Amino acid sequence: MTRRYRGMAARPLSLSGALISLLLFAPPASAQRLAVETESGRVTWWDVTAAPTQWHAALPVVSDAVVWQAAGLGLEVGELTLAGAGATDRVKLLLARIDPALHRLSLDYAVRAGGLRAAWGVDRSPSDVVLAVNAGQFTGATPWGWWIMDGRELQPPGVGPLSMALVVDTAGAVRFVAADDIAIVRRAGGLSLAFQSYPVLLAGNGEIPEPLRAAGRGVDVTHRDTRLAVGELRDGRLLFVLTRYAGLRGVLSDLPIGPTTPEMAAVMGALGCRQAVMLDGGLSGQMLVRATGGRTHEWTAWRNVPLGLLARPRSPGP
Repeated sequence: MTRRYRGMAARPLSLSGALISLLLFAPPASAQRLAVETESGRVTWWDVTAAPTQWHAALPVVSDAVVWQAAGLGLEVGELTLAGAGATDRVKLLLARIDPALHRLSLDYAVRAGGLRAAWGVDRSPSDVVLAVNAGQFTGATPWGWWIMDGRELQPPGVGPLSMALVVDTAGAVRFVAADDIAIVRRAGGLSLAFQSYPVLLAGNGEIPEPLRAAGRGVDVTHRDTRLAVGELRDGRLLFVLTRYAGLRGVLSDLPIGPTTPEMAAVMGALGCRQAVMLDGGLSGQMLVRATGGRTHEWTAWRNVPLGLLARPRSPGP
């Protein structure tokens, strides 16, 4: 059974939707707070005026509130609803947690109209794929930045201090590589795939990059949008987080409304990531999780992209 959360048909954002987004969902920075609902009531766990600069571990009030379901060996799907001020009042987090040691990662590239239009979406995922998300950022029908597919470098690294690459070597090991280290890793070779994205949400061991800590440092810290991010948990698993607006009883869930970039960094830190980077969200954010037994969770998007990241179960060894 496939559960499709389409809600995002291939149509432009309506004028009324744009006005609602403009008028209701742009609170000032001082109003940025995040909370979760607990048995004892709503608990505020993050406030922009007293935000941590580093996450050393998961925050139990957040991580323990996730409802996880097993989707297969080394794969889980979960949900968490955030409450807060303004646009963050009821944003649903759609989560996928995967063990890369038990899965083989690959990239899928798709364009059409003579290579001028991006054509990748989760609905084109083959039946043996158990997880699919749009990968990196892009310009038109071209992925942005470093791009290695099936062991072949198709595009050199892009320049950006707030970028980060996700790489997989020929042995299947997954690493997050900071912008300053990409050249070293590239020269060493032995890579099966790589893609680059931005901005970094968590670096090193849970550190919030300086540009995300205050306005005027090169990142818009108040803009709200649908978000998609990937992070490395401290046990080596990968965590994918996609947001959907859940306010007004879900009537406007298809609008590109969601957390700010600093709020998204807080989400990834509170869920236990040590490193994390944003993928393309907005009209592009999409994810598929195919569970054992044939049940599929599919969140599509308005806009196709050129590149997707796929995960398949590894074949049992001898």
